[in-house]
Amino acid sequence: MAITKTDFMRGMQCPKMLWLDKHKPGLKVIPPEVQVRLDAGNDFGDRAMAMFGPYEEMTVYRPGTTIPDKAAMLQRTREHLEAGTPVICEAAFSNYNNYCAVDILRKTETGYDIYEVKNTPELHDQFVRDAGFQYYILSRCGLKVGKIFIVLHGPEEAEPFLPVEVTKQAKGFYKWINDNIWDLNRMQKAPEEPPVEPGDRCNCPYRCWYYDYCHKAADPARNEQNTDSFVG
Repeated sequence: MAITKTDFMRGMQCPKMLWLDKHKPGLKVIPPEVQVRLDAGNDFGDRAMAMFGPYEEMTVYRPGTTIPDKAAMLQRTREHLEAGTPVICEAAFSNYNNYCAVDILRKTETGYDIYEVKNTPELHDQFVRDAGFQYYILSRCGLKVGKIFIVLHGPEEAEPFLPVEVTKQAKGFYKWINDNIWDLNRMQKAPEEPPVEPGDRCNCPYRCWYYDYCHKAADPARNEQNTDSFVG
């Protein structure tokens, strides 16, 4: 096991969340309204791939599944980088098995610019940290990254893609990511569940999908009440 972009962001919100993702994913509960937002975000991201015209998508799935084939995506990305493809979508990179796939990688005269797509009109700090993780992995892979953008959902539906530059802020997270990624790697492999008590992190920046599991475990009275409700 290593750390992906999603792993890192979830682990920094709560290390227990990441541990549960790896060891007890069956406890995860994704509310229907959240799944709707996730699906809408995926659709927006798919549309954004063409915002600079023709592109090549790196996504490859394992046969018969919707699970990304990371090895195949890494190889395909290397080939397109060597070929000088102007716009590469879902470009895959790995450093010591830590992994990310960039929504849009656009070639420039001096290197590449990163575009992270978010289906929302507002820029949030977690988006910049997300882009910072991608910069961390790409730079450690030896790729020269110029500018970094978050693509927001603008007010005009005919042209909804609104790039906002966050280069300085995103690159500034390099040390923070390096200081934490190796601890998260070790923690997720631990045999025992981390002893993390529920708190503000359960809802910040997102409501945790293990919220009910953790809060029931922390509230014996609630557990007893739930048990009683099933009695004859």
